[in-house]
Amino acid sequence: MSISLLHNVPKEREMENVHLAVEEDDLYSGYNDYNPTFDSEELENDVGFQQAVRTSHGRRPPMTAKFPGTAIGARPLASSFGSRIPMASSMGRPVTGAVQDGAARPMTAVRAAGYTSSLTRGSTFDPLGQSRGPAPPLEAKNEDTPEEKIKILEKKVNDLIEESCMAQSIGALQLALEKAKEAGKKERALVKQREQSGNADHINLDLTYSVLLNLANQYANNEMYPEALNSYQVIVKNKMFSNAGRLKVNMANIYFKQKNYPKAIKFYRMALDQISNTHKEMRIKIMQNIGVVFVRMGQYSDAITSFEHIMSESPNIKTGFNLILCYYAIGDRERMKKAFQKLISVPLGIDDEDKYIPTNDDTNSNMVIEAIKNDKLHQMERDLKILTEKYIMTAAKLIAPAIENSFATGFDWCVDMVKSSQYVELANDLEINKAITYLRQKDFNQVEAVETLKTFEKKDSRVKSAAATNLSFLYFLEKDYDQADRYADLAMNADRYNPAALINKGNTVFVKQDYEKAAEFYKEALRNDSSCTEALYNLGLTYKRLNRLEEALDCFLKLHAILRNSAQVMYQLAHLYELLEDPQQAIEWLMQVISVTPTDPQALAKLGELHDGEGDKSQAFQYYYESFRYFPSNIDVIEWLGAYYIETQFCEKAIQYFERATLIQPTQVKWQLMVASCYRRSGNYQKALETYKDIHRKFPENVECLRFLVRLCTDMGLKEVQDYATKLKKVEKMKEIREQRVKSGREGSARGRREGREGSAGSAGISTPVLTSPKKSSIIDSGHSSSSTKGERLSAKMRSLPGSNEPYEASSPKELDASYVDPLGPQMERPKTGAKKRVEDDDFADEELGDDLLPE
Repeated sequence: MSISLLHNVPKEREMENVHLAVEEDDLYSGYNDYNPTFDSEELENDVGFQQAVRTSHGRRPPMTAKFPGTAIGARPLASSFGSRIPMASSMGRPVTGAVQDGAARPMTAVRAAGYTSSLTRGSTFDPLGQSRGPAPPLEAKNEDTPEEKIKILEKKVNDLIEESCMAQSIGALQLALEKAKEAGKKERALVKQREQSGNADHINLDLTYSVLLNLANQYANNEMYPEALNSYQVIVKNKMFSNAGRLKVNMANIYFKQKNYPKAIKFYRMALDQISNTHKEMRIKIMQNIGVVFVRMGQYSDAITSFEHIMSESPNIKTGFNLILCYYAIGDRERMKKAFQKLISVPLGIDDEDKYIPTNDDTNSNMVIEAIKNDKLHQMERDLKILTEKYIMTAAKLIAPAIENSFATGFDWCVDMVKSSQYVELANDLEINKAITYLRQKDFNQVEAVETLKTFEKKDSRVKSAAATNLSFLYFLEKDYDQADRYADLAMNADRYNPAALINKGNTVFVKQDYEKAAEFYKEALRNDSSCTEALYNLGLTYKRLNRLEEALDCFLKLHAILRNSAQVMYQLAHLYELLEDPQQAIEWLMQVISVTPTDPQALAKLGELHDGEGDKSQAFQYYYESFRYFPSNIDVIEWLGAYYIETQFCEKAIQYFERATLIQPTQVKWQLMVASCYRRSGNYQKALETYKDIHRKFPENVECLRFLVRLCTDMGLKEVQDYATKLKKVEKMKEIREQRVKSGREGSARGRREGREGSAGSAGISTPVLTSPKKSSIIDSGHSSSSTKGERLSAKMRSLPGSNEPYEASSPKELDASYVDPLGPQMERPKTGAKKRVEDDDFADEELGDDLLPE
């Protein structure tokens, strides 16, 4: 059979094999010879190999020989491999079995590795398949099967629940509710699909529970309480949900929000029955809620029972404080004391703050301390400590007047209890708070607060600085600036980095008008605490006094960035822009002021003033009118509104404003003259005459009123004109005599001073200086400030209002002067609507009284 396999081998190759077989003695010969088996270039010309390559998948090639001991025939590899198999003998190795006879190695697989039917002639041998491109894709899952559809739907439901929870976490409550509703619809479709597929026993109860619970929570978050209660009820009534009874706590919370307190207590107790004693913390929280509901219902004895049980089982700060409130409500002194002692003995479970202080020994430990110095846990500890101190301080202030006969005695007892507890550092704060409480109690003298604060002068630096700061503030309010300055220095010496002490020191310097020095103290306070708004505000006022308006503007702009809704800051910015002659910016800031405080009459009046300065009378009238509506006693606003109506020829409407001014300033005759002139302007001469007569009764020596009476009586042909003319002459004569006396007195005093100066200069040679009152400096008010003068804000007609100096000359004793000046100014000329020239009734300024009207 070995001969049959070699029948196509060339003779020279056969002889070569024979020759190599003979040379078996050299075991190491032939290793460097070229082996034609690895010659892949000749595979294209190998007929047998190409025939094997073209064989289709799963089809065996025709048999050419049988191997003994094999079950299948050999593949047609004789032409290609038959002559190359004896390579083992060519390398000096013995060939065993059928290979020794020249036969090919039997194949035990259906097809050889690396051979596929897709290869064509001319293709190269590629056993790893690297030249055939990417591997074929995996077979895709069939999504049409019911099980796959159910899995996809379950995933969608879970995703919707997660999206709903995420939306709730960022505050999008409406979106969270929509996602929860959509998840509920998908879950019901999922259950229906399982029932249709016959897998009703495999319904995912956990998924159903999650959907219903999330939907109920979202209803509650959106304050849709009836829907939330229905959703919770569905869960609670379903016996297949384990531990669903706990959700009655959520239902009780909803009833509490609805102020249905009896039902809230009922459901809290039902939830308490559902929870075993192993869940101690949850039971404590539910009992605490029950106590709070009893407090809301006014059943303090039942609330005390719940709170006392909690304080005996698991005491906490909040429950202890609530227990004190209940004892205070029923007025039990002794139990209040016991509850306060329990409150200050509650352990917080917080380590000492020293653990956060780095040491110089271990660098790694210091790095850890720096890392945890301000982490979430430390922040939580600080918040708990601050809350505890707040509860203790509030409880002490609450029960101090109730547990003893006097407030001071009760507060001292609380201070003694705190000193013997773990909150010993709160004792000093309580005593300072005691002094502040003295100030707030109207039945206590302020001296008690001062004496209490003075006891801290020998304490440690922190408490000493706080007490001295409060004392400085008290003396500053009393305008005892020397004492305020002394205690401000004491507070600064105790703690130089106390911004409040520096501000008080700056204030004492500020009132002494040493603005440069005051600014330095405010700057130092800002360096110690950059968020100290009081220092920044006072610094801006100081720059304002120094007329450094740009720096003041910068201070208030920074302050506005911190206090966005402070009306005081925005008003200061508006006033600064007004001083910088930028009225538009001032108007913008004042608009922001009235957006925060829309009923501020001063800001509204200032807006009216600015619009009036810009020439916008309609806007000015609107803001002045709003200011008058909120504060109808501002005389400047009343004056402007009256002048506005006179300018617009509505004298009847101006009367009500001048009557209001008469009520505010009843001793000022000019407002009553304004009222009478308005009546005369409007044509109501009878009412004007009555008003002038009333003015004459109140002010019988008023020359202007008598002149109006004389003219009106003359025009109306009344008999009283002679009486008023006689009175007018007498009053003018008295006025002339008075003026002559004043004039002669002034001349005599001037002559005496001149003689005195000449005599003193001749005798001693020293001139005596004349003392004059210093000019009052213009101080800008920290709140609202007025502009330069009143006359600049009023119209030309209102500038001629009669004041203290009468603008009339004394008449000649021989002739009566009945001329007058209208306090409302000359009337506007009416438009000429006819050809006939009209004569003004009021135009009689140049007329003289007849001889028959003069007194005899």
